[in-house]
Amino acid sequence: MHPATPAPADEPTQHHGSLPAGGLNRRHLLRLLAGTAIAVPAAGLLAACGGEEEPAVDPNAPVTVAFFWWGGEARAKLTEEALKLYTSKHPNVTITPTWQAFTGYYDKLATISAGGNAPDIFQIDDNGLAEYAGRNVTLDLSKYTANKKIDVSKHPESLTKYGQLGGKQVAIATGENTPAIIYDKTKLTELGIEVPQIGWTYDQMITWGAGVTTKAGGKYWGLMDPSSDYKALWLWLRAQGKEFYDGPKIAFSEADLVAWFQLWVDARTKGATPPADVCHEAVTGSVATQLVVTKKAAVSFMWSNQLSEMQKATKNDLGMTAYPGDPKGQWARASTYWAASRTTKAPDVVADIINFLVNDVEAGKILGVDRGLPNNLDVRKAVSDALTDQKMKDTVAFENEITPKFGPAPAPPPKGHSGLRNTLRDIAETVSYGKATPEAAAKQFFTEAAAALA
Repeated sequence: MHPATPAPADEPTQHHGSLPAGGLNRRHLLRLLAGTAIAVPAAGLLAACGGEEEPAVDPNAPVTVAFFWWGGEARAKLTEEALKLYTSKHPNVTITPTWQAFTGYYDKLATISAGGNAPDIFQIDDNGLAEYAGRNVTLDLSKYTANKKIDVSKHPESLTKYGQLGGKQVAIATGENTPAIIYDKTKLTELGIEVPQIGWTYDQMITWGAGVTTKAGGKYWGLMDPSSDYKALWLWLRAQGKEFYDGPKIAFSEADLVAWFQLWVDARTKGATPPADVCHEAVTGSVATQLVVTKKAAVSFMWSNQLSEMQKATKNDLGMTAYPGDPKGQWARASTYWAASRTTKAPDVVADIINFLVNDVEAGKILGVDRGLPNNLDVRKAVSDALTDQKMKDTVAFENEITPKFGPAPAPPPKGHSGLRNTLRDIAETVSYGKATPEAAAKQFFTEAAAALA
């Protein structure tokens, strides 16, 4: 196994066997086919061999699979441990892991994929799902879910569907995640204020936030301003029976976006949220800069699986609940996905590895909830029972409580979603800084969205 260090940017991650001296004769060709080292259509092989029957593929033939993901040292250690467990059960399979930090990940993946050498298995998220499927980089996994070689029978249906595009299963969720507000229980107890509850409306939350600010004497605020947070906007829309996207187009109106921006202008006026400069510190989503961690606000708008990581960054006790609004606006979301390369020489092995990672109990215990709660509900229970981190246990309990309240999953975001998230962030901040009215900002967003999604 390679050590957990990123490969050089120009190093291909696909591995090929060497050719025998003198070229390929029939014996060499059949041996290579059995080892999945070269792709030749079956019909072509029969013709080349004078109508002979296609030889059976040796399931024990050596296979090398390139595996690429992003994350930190902790994720790398867990992922490699799970992959070693797989290869211990399949000694003919060699997995070559490569990982790096998220920054630059998609740049490298794009470079590799453009040369037709996409890793056999790679991690992907909403930012790249539609783009890579649309560019025909991903392997269609539909036949493997249909024949249960990748068994999704014990996965939440909405989680499985969230990896489907154009009638194809283009990826398999690595785990379930959902947006969650994370709050400072210690500070709220000191102030004598109740903690936020599932089902509160945004008006209730904003009134509560203003009360926190007042009780704290105006030097500590109730809420982070989530107007620049695409997932907060999306859930707010869904709670009203609307959607963010309709295929490759924006599904909501300028009037909706004006109302969203105005909601947070009013919240700031009421004192529920901090000044724009304070909020700006946290808009990147980094755990270290969240206002709950820096002790500047009682609530941060985050993801459920970030509770444990945030708890490690503060001595105050943290809690978690749903975003405001009807929980039907939420759905079982994929934290990330496993996708496979359309050009892989070993599609059956690749599918088996993915199936192992999402359905094997021992692999699940190794991976824990680093990429969200396990898809397989049996694995989820086993992982939950084995957890020792209390905040990870709280995450599992929260997901189990709220999942029955979820609405149906929408289609995954279209190509251009990643850039549009940044557009929303930047334009929302022009409103929070008072540089643009909600009306002007909404108009600008729709102009830029039309170009981004074209």
